[in-house]
Amino acid sequence: MTDPSIRGPLPADPLIALRPWEAPEVTSWGRLPMNAVDRRPGALSLDGDWRFQLLPAPDGSLADWARIEVPGAWTMQGTDDLPQYTNFRMPWGEFPPASPAANPTGVYERDVDVPAEWAGRRIVLQVGAAESVLLVHVDGRPVGISKDSHLAAEFDLSEVARPGRRTTVRLTVVKWSDASHIEDQDQWWHGGITRSVLLYATDPLYLADVTVRTRLDGELRVDCQVRSSSGALPERWHVSGELDGQLLAQDAEFDRFNTADGRVSDFLGEARLATAVRDVRPWTAETPALYGLTVRLHRADGSVADTSYHRVGFREVEIRGRDLLVNGRRIYIRGINRHDFDPLTGRTVSYEDMRADLELLKRFGFNAIRTAHYPNDPTLLDLADELGFYVVDEANIEAHDHAHEIAEDPRYTSAFVDRVARMALRDKNHPSVVIWSLGNESDYGANHDAAAGWLRRHDPTRPLQYEGAAKLDWADTSVASDIACPMYAPIEDCVAHALSGTQTKPLIQCEYSHAMGNSNGTLADHWAAIESTPGLQGGFIWEFWDHGILQRVNDGRPAGRGGAGLYDNGVAAPGHRWAYGGDFGEAIHDGAFIADGVVFPDRTPKPVMYEHREIAAPVMLTNFEHEGPAIANRQHFRGLEWLAAEWELSLADGGTLTAPAELPDVGPGESATVPLPFALPDDAGEAWLTLRVTTADDEPWAPRGTVVCLPQVRLWAASDSGDDFEDEDVSQDVPAAGEPVDIDEDGLLVHPLLTAAPVLSLWRTPTDNDELGGAAVRRRAWGLDTLVREVVAVHRDGERSEMAVPGAEGRGSVTVLAEYDTRAGIVRHEQVFTRVEGGVLVEESAELPDGLDDVARVGSVFETVAGLDVLEWYGPGPWESYPDRCAGAPVGHHCLPVDELFTPYLRPQESGGRHGVRQFTLSAPDATGLSVALDEPRQVSVTRYRAEDLAAATHHDELVPRPGCVVHIDAAHRGLGTASCGPDTSPEYLIDTGTHRWSWTLRVL
Repeated sequence: MTDPSIRGPLPADPLIALRPWEAPEVTSWGRLPMNAVDRRPGALSLDGDWRFQLLPAPDGSLADWARIEVPGAWTMQGTDDLPQYTNFRMPWGEFPPASPAANPTGVYERDVDVPAEWAGRRIVLQVGAAESVLLVHVDGRPVGISKDSHLAAEFDLSEVARPGRRTTVRLTVVKWSDASHIEDQDQWWHGGITRSVLLYATDPLYLADVTVRTRLDGELRVDCQVRSSSGALPERWHVSGELDGQLLAQDAEFDRFNTADGRVSDFLGEARLATAVRDVRPWTAETPALYGLTVRLHRADGSVADTSYHRVGFREVEIRGRDLLVNGRRIYIRGINRHDFDPLTGRTVSYEDMRADLELLKRFGFNAIRTAHYPNDPTLLDLADELGFYVVDEANIEAHDHAHEIAEDPRYTSAFVDRVARMALRDKNHPSVVIWSLGNESDYGANHDAAAGWLRRHDPTRPLQYEGAAKLDWADTSVASDIACPMYAPIEDCVAHALSGTQTKPLIQCEYSHAMGNSNGTLADHWAAIESTPGLQGGFIWEFWDHGILQRVNDGRPAGRGGAGLYDNGVAAPGHRWAYGGDFGEAIHDGAFIADGVVFPDRTPKPVMYEHREIAAPVMLTNFEHEGPAIANRQHFRGLEWLAAEWELSLADGGTLTAPAELPDVGPGESATVPLPFALPDDAGEAWLTLRVTTADDEPWAPRGTVVCLPQVRLWAASDSGDDFEDEDVSQDVPAAGEPVDIDEDGLLVHPLLTAAPVLSLWRTPTDNDELGGAAVRRRAWGLDTLVREVVAVHRDGERSEMAVPGAEGRGSVTVLAEYDTRAGIVRHEQVFTRVEGGVLVEESAELPDGLDDVARVGSVFETVAGLDVLEWYGPGPWESYPDRCAGAPVGHHCLPVDELFTPYLRPQESGGRHGVRQFTLSAPDATGLSVALDEPRQVSVTRYRAEDLAAATHHDELVPRPGCVVHIDAAHRGLGTASCGPDTSPEYLIDTGTHRWSWTLRVL
């Protein structure tokens, strides 16, 4: 055994001498072939406490041992090598295949008592994942090398580990290598052993691999490979199998063919089992039916030498023309990109974490996952099989910083083929895997074609995709991609391609709708186009996680596992924050670009999740007919019997009616009209009908009663006519006798509940899309963030200004005209204040010069006294919504504490808006407060922060809430878009120049 107290230089070591971290041709040495036999059950776990030391380079000297937890990145466990985030830049300047001389290297050791009962058996070490080069020694003897930070490596220890005795296992992990150049993914750089380590034993005669193939008609084929640790196979071995008790038969024709063709080997056994299942239950993401398959390897006497268990799903995937079909039906891919991520451990994720990820995605309407940008933990695919997801399984290849050079570099050919092949060999039996991906953002070259050639030969049952191959010509059929899978393509371009007559393959975006900060504008517009355009089938939103690492503020280090529970509802506990690029002192980083998910680092859903839930809803309400509303089943394979529902009728006058709903018996794609169980009131103003759809029983991903969707239709508008919403003319409020409106010497409204009077607002704290898309730069250049108000005139009743609001004269009104000087011209703002019964009518207009062609908002901002802590409103909600992201917020009466209206995006920015608000109240616990009635549905936000408060903060922990409320009422608010990485919002969500008018009535409760 190695003496744990050893110090000084490492002994002469052939693995170190080889310098495999700078040899791309060396993908492994001594590593066993990948296979689909799951050895985790019954294995001896080596997870837990290991001896550890971190060297400055692979050939550094050993010193004192510390302790470390395995699995887990050392960058998250108190070492001086901290996480670093880059998007695509390599974090050091050496060209491939070189790595830097300063190369953190972790040396792990632990003693293992090898069970005595393993005598005579084959003993195998499995290291689940190591970043990025793994060197294995046992009792000081070199055993093997492996690369690929996201696939397991296995090594035969039969010759070095002695049953009944203690053995020392040393795992040396080199952080930077030639492999790092093809693992240049948009995520944190870590180092260490990030998945479980285990030791297992098999009989000398063992199943080397099992390949399962199914057909939709119930045919099952199982191909087995058999080996012996002695080399030569024994006589008369055989295999058997059963599928949920149904015995499989030996495929005699397969045996005859192998014999006739000379394909019988002395050291590689091959056998085929087959059966046909009657009345088979097909596997789909909606109906993930699984069967239990047990394969047994027998010795000559019939005793069992080895067993392999698999969960089998019967399904077929094909491309027919320009359609991707599952079980013969065209489907929509409502997908998400997902990394293995945890805010406490980095990359190490538990079964419970992964199940929580997938259950959440199911509840919000997702049916597909792209394993960006590497094979995820194998447990994820087990769960995808069980819960129902279509998976694009992606190889661990991204050479982003040096893409075209590496794509054609023959030194990397073996690495490309190795990574694609090992992924497929591990994951081929999962019904959830419907598409293989050759990797991400590595240009396109001969190395991709080499990997694609191996993959097509090995598995002809699935299509493969690669964005880099198809990016120049979506219709090119000669490249290594069966699917046109662009990134962030404008939806107009996608529609144009589908209508061009040149489309040759399905178009499914591998990344779209970049979810950085307050984002995902026009998502509903994308899906309206997708669902109305043959040839378009969806895509994968980028991405699932905000990759914020929980960081202690006092010392700037990761909180690690000790931070469990120190966060809630997307917010880190006091003394902590969510760290992004640069927060660990990195000189090279890409900032908050790592925070681009649909959930916060603690898995709290962002508002866009509710948007997606409605877009992907299995049930839809269509136009209201005389007989009642029409209910449509939008699924591909399933009826509505698994759902329950309730009607909710929301009336503008504050009333809400509810009644049970009976869903019709309609198949996928069908609809039926159903009667309403209650009479509709004749005189209640605007009315909205919502169908609250929930799970009827417990589902594997949700308990009974979980909300699935809230489809809604408007029955009639405010005019009771059923026409479009007609503006509420608050200007018709009757002027009240008594004291005139109180205006101070600066022309500002004086009100007992306001601490800051309403003034013009043209600025919002830039969203990430505003910043990275360039809009914020233009607005700052115009001076919109530092506007200065200059009062031009104050007119009493009877006086009239050039911009006067029609009908304002003769009502005892006060008109205030102000100007704001921008570098694009003068903005003129007029406010007309009129005393009305119980309050003040405020009528406003703003005239924007032609140069201000893309402001973020036009509206009023004011601040209230402290104590008004509850907002009630009529309009979309309760979640945050904006003009181009409001499909997920049903119109109704909503109520929330003010502190819950703000969305804590990792980098503080514009947040908490509610689109289409008709009226609202802000109240104290004693029901005092203020109410605002709006002339028409407007964008409203109520938070504790001014725009400059948000702009001055880099993290949520820096924000200091104000005691009162900051209220914005916007006549127009710009859409969010996705310009941080992708298209900006659509033209209809931009704000025009010229004159904008809006009015509102402020009353005291």
